Formats: sequence, C-alpha cells, structure tokens
Amino acid sequence: MSNDATTPVPDSPFRPEPGDRDLAPQFVLPLVVRIERAAPPPRTDALETAARAVLVMLGDERSTGDGAWARAMRDWQDARIRKVVRRARGAEWRRAEALPGITVTGKTAEVRVFPPVPLDGWPKDLARLQVSGTDLHDPEPPADADRSAPVLWMNPDLDMSAGKAMAQAGHGAQLAWWELDDAARTAWREAGYPLAVRTPGPDHWRTLTTSGLPVVRDAGYTEIAPGSCTVVADHPALR
Repeated sequence: MSNDATTPVPDSPFRPEPGDRDLAPQFVLPLVVRIERAAPPPRTDALETAARAVLVMLGDERSTGDGAWARAMRDWQDARIRKVVRRARGAEWRRAEALPGITVTGKTAEVRVFPPVPLDGWPKDLARLQVSGTDLHDPEPPADADRSAPVLWMNPDLDMSAGKAMAQAGHGAQLAWWELDDAARTAWREAGYPLAVRTPGPDHWRTLTTSGLPVVRDAGYTEIAPGSCTVVADHPALR
C-alpha cells in the first residue's frame, strides 16, 4: 500500500500543499510484510512491527553520516516521505531477505525494511510483490496500551486496509522520532523502540488531535480523503 503523509508544517515532507520538496527527485521507503497463508500475523502486531522497522532504519548507523544508506535516506527525507508496504510469502520472502535491508520481528509478525529507492527504480524482486492482500485481523482486541511507552493512536473513524495502516503507523513513528532530542532518541533506540498501536474512542481521539502531539495527515492518494488525520504520535517525552 503506497502512502504519502502530510502535516501542515512549513517545508515539511509531510505538509499538505505542494512545495519545494515536490520538485526534488522522489524516493520511497519499501517495507515488506511476511504473510504466509497458514499463519498470517495479527493486524496490531503487524502495525507495531512496521512502525518499529521504520525506526530501526532511521536509527541504523548505515543511515547516517557516511553510512552505506545515508545518501538514499537524505534524498528520501528531502522530498515527500513515501512508504510502500507489500506482502510476500515463501520464496518471495526469501528473495526479499536476500536484498540489503533489515528484518524486524514482533510477537509473530516479520517486516523487512529496505533503504529508500526511486519511485521508478525498485529492485525487481520487490517490484513484483503485491500491494493488495494485506487485510489482517486481530483474533481478540489488544490489551490497553502502556502509557509509559510511546503509543501511536489510529483514527477510529477511518477504515484502512492493514497495508495502509502499517504505512501510517510508520509515518507516526517517524514524526515522533523527528520531534525527539538526541538523548530521547538514544534512550528509545537502546530500549529496542518499544511502542504500541491502538485505536482510541472518539472522545479520546478528539483530545489527542488538539493536544499538540505530532499528527499525520494523509496526502489522499489511496483509500482516504486528502488531509485526513490518520495517526497521533504520543511519545512520553513529547507530552
């Protein structure tokens, strides 16, 4: 599922209006979720694992300074922030694992994140993977979130496929990362990027969207209307 997130911050890669970032070469962060027919992961576990995968990529030493992926990461973050979630199983997953990237595991979910690629420059083993078919479900409602750890709150009024929601959770995690100072980022990384993805009730959601916490607004290319608020990133250090 392809997603381009926006939030109304001047010259931000998440801003809704066209700007200088739209003139830059456009890149995308590929994420592949493993979905085997016999044992698909629960939806919430997949969302949380995708969000952590984005953070792992952002915090990896290869993504900064003179690292092997640093140029691609800079080019990606200088333009619109796009993420695409695709699914793989069996031999497809094994081919994806052979490409440079990082596999992040949740309780049962597995998500592999790759360094950004040009919109029209996907490796063939990723380009052939399907975007649709990521409709996952939770066998039972997730437990209440531990508010002492970061929580990514999903809009309760939006019906998103699992692939769309995974990309949006990744956007939320990235917004929180950008807002943190170096000490908070280091602490989060050393703790293993704990986080939860939950859906609040309508009243709680309205409070969150006016709380001053980072908010993801979708560009509206797929599934939902442009400017829709999809995620509020609630990190304890930002409260």
